[in-house]
Amino acid sequence: MLKYYTRACNFYYGSQAKLLIKKKHALPLCGIKSIAFDNVEIFIREKRQIRSKIIKIHNIKNLHKAEKKKIQQDLKNITSKRRNFLNHVNFSVPTIMGILNLTPDSFSDGGKFNKTNTSFKHIDKMIKSGAKIIDIGGESTRPGSRDINVKTEYKRLEKVLKMFKKKYKNTSLSLDTRKSDIMIKGLKFGVDLINDVSGFSYNKNSQFIGKKIRVSKVLHHMQGTPNTMQVNPKYKNVLLDIYDYFEKNSKKLFCDKNIILDPGIGFGKTLKHNLTLISKISLFHSLGFPILVGTSRKRFINQISGKYDSKERLGGTLASVLYLLSQGVQVFRVHNVNDIKQGILVFNKILSN
Repeated sequence: MLKYYTRACNFYYGSQAKLLIKKKHALPLCGIKSIAFDNVEIFIREKRQIRSKIIKIHNIKNLHKAEKKKIQQDLKNITSKRRNFLNHVNFSVPTIMGILNLTPDSFSDGGKFNKTNTSFKHIDKMIKSGAKIIDIGGESTRPGSRDINVKTEYKRLEKVLKMFKKKYKNTSLSLDTRKSDIMIKGLKFGVDLINDVSGFSYNKNSQFIGKKIRVSKVLHHMQGTPNTMQVNPKYKNVLLDIYDYFEKNSKKLFCDKNIILDPGIGFGKTLKHNLTLISKISLFHSLGFPILVGTSRKRFINQISGKYDSKERLGGTLASVLYLLSQGVQVFRVHNVNDIKQGILVFNKILSN
């Protein structure tokens, strides 16, 4: 079977982007005229063979019929403005998702915010620093971690869940859980977004929630489970395999299109897999959904920086965020909200000059 994939590339920014769009020399990315592109990379997958080519958008008309039809369909998704379906979030501007780990064993900040007063102080700080979404989780999904039971996980989350929307009416609340029982409890307290690293495959009830409950959801990719995901992960082609996963499951698992895609950096990927996904992330725009990426403090930063590693890995996190921003990614899941917000503001100002 022959299959085509389309990745926008060769980007322009700010006034130059707007001018090229006006002259019809380039197209807007996700409906945003401050980011434009005039080339596409076309991947052709046939059985075990994969080849690619980069062409000017004006040369798409010269492709043969089947290829041209698919690329033109993809371009509609790539250039269309993303719907603002998530409460208090505008997908036309970069959005920061602040991380609140209510766990004793998360890989970088386990135990720091477990008490109610420290958790709300941290939420206050993240919101004041520019976070539009707060992602709360009660189970560590670091490599090698094991499942915990529903009772234990909910006990960690309960007080914050019950009080969040009373205190922060204008901030989107994301619930990071794989368990359907926790999802249902969270929805009663006004959760805006379900962020399930298992891609709603943990159990049948979580699949039911995906199909029947109308709440915004993150479609996250992970190979294996947190306990096994880093044990020799393999793909035929990590970029296209995850694209196929998104394409299939965005239709199969959900009752609506209120979906954000997350390729799952570090979740069942080697360093090479992670770098391929980050460098070619713009491929996923052709699916027509907002993209969320979490690179904050991830191990791949250490694998690259070696002796220059640091506890918070802020330099590596910011470098990856700014690259992803230049590729049109909409949502960034991070620990150090203020530093990332500062970096985004400066980077965008430079690009728009």
